[in-house]
Amino acid sequence: MIAIIDYDAGNIKSVEKALLSFGEDVMITRDKDTILQAEKVILPGVGAFGDAMEKLHSYGLVEVIREVVEKGTPFLGICLGLQLLFERSDEAEGVEGLGILKGEIVRIPDEEGLKIPHIGWNSLTYPNKGRLFEGIPEESYVYFVHSYYLKAEDESIVKAATTYGTYIHASVEKDNVFACQFHPEKSSDVGLKILKNFLKIGRED
Repeated sequence: MIAIIDYDAGNIKSVEKALLSFGEDVMITRDKDTILQAEKVILPGVGAFGDAMEKLHSYGLVEVIREVVEKGTPFLGICLGLQLLFERSDEAEGVEGLGILKGEIVRIPDEEGLKIPHIGWNSLTYPNKGRLFEGIPEESYVYFVHSYYLKAEDESIVKAATTYGTYIHASVEKDNVFACQFHPEKSSDVGLKILKNFLKIGRED
């Protein structure tokens, strides 16, 4: 069973729909035991960093997420779900993120002719080899919706990057933790292949 963490963030249903199309058993839940027993866990979402952390705390999900990660369960953060994995965000001064990965979320710098939020298709480069991108050529396009971006402290965890006025860490992988700033569930065949690669992890044995 794949658990999708429900913390009142937007865009959860589209992730569920993509996984159901593969014939997966999927549950949107905030129940601790269900999440801890899941084969894989996904933290999707769009919204504000501060509001999201408040919801995760109020539903008792912060410790659950940390426990999932410590157990070694494959974990995928999508969009806001990527940002929450890190230590802090310019969007919410003084609010601590989950701190599972080291780095910060900063605002895309203003630049003439550059629209913020960044909404649209951008191509990826691969600074390091990542399991989510097996069989997907560099310069493949994926769909982004965001005003803030990741600067990971350890660049070796950055598996995909893009450029939008600045160099953006678009996907990370460390041990059993994976995350994408873009939306694989809205990124056509490329995105579906990324999700399939995530689902394959731990099933190859």
